[in-house]
Amino acid sequence: MKLQGKKALVTGAARGIGYGCAVELARAGADVAVNDRDRSPEAEAVVAEIRALGRQAELIDGDVFERASCEQVMARAIEALGRLDILVSNPAYSRRAPFLEYNPDTFEKVLRGTLFGGFHMSQLAARHMVERGGGGKIIFISSVHDRIAYVNSVAYNAAKAGVTHMAMTIAAELAPHRINVNVIEPGWIETPGEYATFGREAIQAAAAALPWGRMGRPEDIGKAAVYLASDDADYVTGTALLVDGGFLLRAAGSGADGLA
Repeated sequence: MKLQGKKALVTGAARGIGYGCAVELARAGADVAVNDRDRSPEAEAVVAEIRALGRQAELIDGDVFERASCEQVMARAIEALGRLDILVSNPAYSRRAPFLEYNPDTFEKVLRGTLFGGFHMSQLAARHMVERGGGGKIIFISSVHDRIAYVNSVAYNAAKAGVTHMAMTIAAELAPHRINVNVIEPGWIETPGEYATFGREAIQAAAAALPWGRMGRPEDIGKAAVYLASDDADYVTGTALLVDGGFLLRAAGSGADGLA
């Protein structure tokens, strides 16, 4: 119970990585404000699962892509939990298309959802943590896309790279306040969105070829979040933690000329 008595807010927590983070934080003892855009059955189910673990859970619906809504989400989360010790910033929006055909409005929407949303929520959380004193933990969910220029993902690549670099800047500025700011870089994680994009057969075939022999699971990312949110990571700030089952090591199987 590394997080016993801690209060956490997880954005985008109704499914996928956000769900994994919310539940694993609760398993470690934290009370959790579960944010998602709507009060959907999925979001309600996450709250029920956390309460079944004996932890307090509150559903805070709201669009974290827009500043005014972010302010409402933060205020309601603090009101529900009494304070905020941990923020897991997990807003994301992605659409794939070739660069030459990419819709400019979609490009802006991806950046608003993935990068701007992370800025708004982290700034609001940090202001609260600084005001109340005692430090805090801010964890951004980025992606291996911040390191690899995948084709047909120009907006998402740019947004995730921006999230990681933004987090490093925030970490430097918040260090005097003893607020740890770190990034998790998931590899290929088994989420509903991935199945919708690639299909079950393609994912199963790709999973077998990964170094770890399987896709990542939301709880893999959640357990990393527990570590970064705990006192075990007191001396860790401004770090990007790769949680990918060796995804980036796939290139190690061949030499520089591609023949070895």
